[in-house]
Amino acid sequence: MSTSNNRGTNRPSGNNQKDDQNRPKLNSILPIVILAVIVVLVINVLYSNYKASMMEEIKYSEFLDMYKAGQISEVELQSDRILILTKDQAKEPEEQRKILYTGRVDDDDLIPMLKADSKIVFYEEIVDPASPLMTILLSYIIPFAIMILLFNFLMKNLSGKMGGSMSIGQSKAKVYMEKETGVTFADVAGQDEAKESLQEIIDFLHNPQKYAAIGAKIPKGALLVGSPGTGKTLLAKAVAGEAGVPFFFISGSDFVEMFVGVGASRVRDLFQQATKQAPAIIFIDEIDAIGKSRDNRLGSNDEREQTLNQLLSEIDGFDSSKGVIILAATNRPEILDKALLRAGRFDRRIIVDKPNLAGRLQTLKVHTKNIRLTEDVDLNRIAAVTAGAVGADLANLVNEAALRAVRQGRQAVNQEDLLVSFEVVIAGTEKKGTVLTDIEKRIVSYHEVGHALVAALQKHSAPVQKITIVPHTSGALGYTLQMEEEEKFLNSKEDLITELRTLLGGRAAEDVVFGTQTTGAANDIERATNLARAMIMQYGMSKRFGLMALATTESQYLSGQTSRNCAESTAAEADDEVRELLQSCYEEACRMLRENRALLDEIALFLLTKETITGEEFMAFLKPPEELPASTEAMPASESDVTSSEDSSENL
Repeated sequence: MSTSNNRGTNRPSGNNQKDDQNRPKLNSILPIVILAVIVVLVINVLYSNYKASMMEEIKYSEFLDMYKAGQISEVELQSDRILILTKDQAKEPEEQRKILYTGRVDDDDLIPMLKADSKIVFYEEIVDPASPLMTILLSYIIPFAIMILLFNFLMKNLSGKMGGSMSIGQSKAKVYMEKETGVTFADVAGQDEAKESLQEIIDFLHNPQKYAAIGAKIPKGALLVGSPGTGKTLLAKAVAGEAGVPFFFISGSDFVEMFVGVGASRVRDLFQQATKQAPAIIFIDEIDAIGKSRDNRLGSNDEREQTLNQLLSEIDGFDSSKGVIILAATNRPEILDKALLRAGRFDRRIIVDKPNLAGRLQTLKVHTKNIRLTEDVDLNRIAAVTAGAVGADLANLVNEAALRAVRQGRQAVNQEDLLVSFEVVIAGTEKKGTVLTDIEKRIVSYHEVGHALVAALQKHSAPVQKITIVPHTSGALGYTLQMEEEEKFLNSKEDLITELRTLLGGRAAEDVVFGTQTTGAANDIERATNLARAMIMQYGMSKRFGLMALATTESQYLSGQTSRNCAESTAAEADDEVRELLQSCYEEACRMLRENRALLDEIALFLLTKETITGEEFMAFLKPPEELPASTEAMPASESDVTSSEDSSENL
């Protein structure tokens, strides 16, 4: 049975669809009609009361007495009454006048008498009695019709801008029919493992009978977990694009409203829509907005919990054999409710991790397929220097490179554009307006050379690729860039101690050369402290605590922050251990710089003159050119790397 036939058998008939469409229209118009009737009646009553309050009836004999006394200024003769305005009333403001009137009587002498009197203004207006039908038409039907049109217009505008009071419980999902997502697996690179896990879902949507024949059931839901920018939403759209089925896209925050019950109503509406369009895919982005663990603490969100309960009920209630698959994405899986992750709901957790070297290369190829490149572009080199970058970062890098090429009036992107764009991401653009004093430039120069020299004098450090003392918009007055010769996934204790010494090399150079300490090492000290604390409390690299874990990671895919998992006294001892480790690394960095003081002065003076030097120029001071290792191959001045030591401008 084809996919299209499956969808057709699950959809209601055309007549039923028309009835369902007409019913909401009638239900939405009825309140408007009732409201319009009430408003018209109220307006008529208020207007009649207002007119009655502005008029006062007198006897006909009183009218004649007032006329004979010369008190009347104006008289208007109507078919059923006579309107009278006295001279005193004529002096009052028009909106405050109270009109007198008397009944019309058979008096043949009245009209000739009023016409002959030149002292009064006389209006003779004989109006035929109004038709009752015309009165009803003008007083009720026409105003009623106008009110209906006005309210209908206002409700449509409010519905468009605010979601409409009549549709507040309807799903806000964006529906992409068939292959309208415009995304396939060819557009997703660097996530081969995730695509392989999702391929089975696509195969089920194409060939459900193959699984039904053996009695297998496709998982109801799959949870995409990973850091921001790794392509979770893109993968979900690619699944829909490959399967060729309707794709319902909605964010978790779209379910949350201030009114209790609205979120649950939207969940029901979403699953009803998807069931009618089955086979289909429902994708809930940022599901942690409604899927947080429930608790009994004071101040818990009843609306969010009701929405979550409804979501759990809907997942349990629908039959996955009908072809409705649920995908969800989050970068905070640790806070999701356990009931949401149990078997039979989100059965699979698919990790969408940061791409490795090969994945970054494939991602760069995808993002540059529509970019005009020069022959010197080496994407392998760019992939090597962008370790740790996610797909969104690489897309931004390519776009920044294209913008730079346009700014410089070129028709294609070259290698330098890509390298400079990555450096802009790391440290920002150069700050041409920042002018350092001579002593500040000397301190920054020694600071950065201190990082580089300490790194070069150790066995386990990454080769230095660039040193600069040019201020950048990120706040750095200078930085030292290093790049590993090959991608590493594990770091030994020796590697981490080497990194600690390198980070503290800048402060050590300030102390050795100038005998002072500046605030420029703030970022280095912060990074070194965090690394040393992780070694002691998480990595089990402490002689005092051994293999005991004193902290746990709270948010693996976001900030990476940790929470203490030990007693106060143990934490205090751990702080002492961290301080001792940092102090020993700092003393070792100072020792290396003192023993190589002449080399430190020579390189710092050279950097002070040139402001930016390459890794090859730096290594030339350490070894003769013929003894240079292959890892110290020259790199353009604009190239950067993910490992850097920065000198903060906010502190100098």
